[in-house]
Amino acid sequence: MVPVIEVEALTRSFGPIRAVDGVTFQVYEGEVFGLLGPNGAGKTTTVRLLNGVLKASGGRARVLGIDPAADGCALRRRTGVLTETPSLYERLTARENLLLFGALYGIPEADLPRRVDRMLEWFELAERAEDRVGNFSKGMKQRLALARALLHEPPLLFLDEPTAGLDPEAARQVTDLIRQLSHQEGRTVFLCTHNLPEAQHLCDRVAVMDRGRLLAIGTLEELSRSLWGGFQVEVDFLEPPAVPVADALRLLPDVTDVRSEPLRLTVRVTGEATIPAVVEALVRQGARILRVSPRQPSLEEIYFEIRKEAQP
Repeated sequence: MVPVIEVEALTRSFGPIRAVDGVTFQVYEGEVFGLLGPNGAGKTTTVRLLNGVLKASGGRARVLGIDPAADGCALRRRTGVLTETPSLYERLTARENLLLFGALYGIPEADLPRRVDRMLEWFELAERAEDRVGNFSKGMKQRLALARALLHEPPLLFLDEPTAGLDPEAARQVTDLIRQLSHQEGRTVFLCTHNLPEAQHLCDRVAVMDRGRLLAIGTLEELSRSLWGGFQVEVDFLEPPAVPVADALRLLPDVTDVRSEPLRLTVRVTGEATIPAVVEALVRQGARILRVSPRQPSLEEIYFEIRKEAQP
């Protein structure tokens, strides 16, 4: 895997406050990487540092092989950034906005109209191209802001709450686009969001940040294993077992926890190889099994467990 972002002990202080406190991570080419955390965690400051808008107080970063602090202008010509509040000129039309930003990005004048037309078509804004942006809905403004961020064909996108305030249909269009950009076109997406179900749906890996510190980073499976040492298996019964079958499972060496309900057992195991032994032990006890379902914890469960463990 090729890293497009490399961060080592990156720090940014504002007076006595460390907004970013010695964070270290990598983001790889073609992945959707989610940076999660509450307001004030340091996510936006991190994005500004990675784009050379702010200079670090300590540590180092390289983005697309460029030092953001040394050559932020060159870097920003190769990244696309969508902030939580789209910065658009509402008195200009959609086409005029894209032409203006395209010129600022340095897109050749001969190529710019073609690219603008393609973005307007791609984001289903062609029919409103000559309308003033001030008359657009929030969803249309968000799509136009995404078009602006993609106009210069950047290999790396920074998206801050890209679906905030959108209706379900508009949000679905944006998330489908993000997946297409990553999985079909190979672009790297750095996503900051509070929407945990959306992050679970989109992200290949996530990092959890709080009060400037990076608390955890990895895939959902990696984070689940680091927190609980395995995963859950849900066993549903046709009828309540005649004997307390949970006791038999607790004797198995790779079962770490068992929670019992009348028609269901939730069993935590260290690995998939333990599942046949669980089923065999239940059958020996006379249990009539309807369904066995391995279950990974949701990102929401993982996120709040990480936050809880980090509390002093």
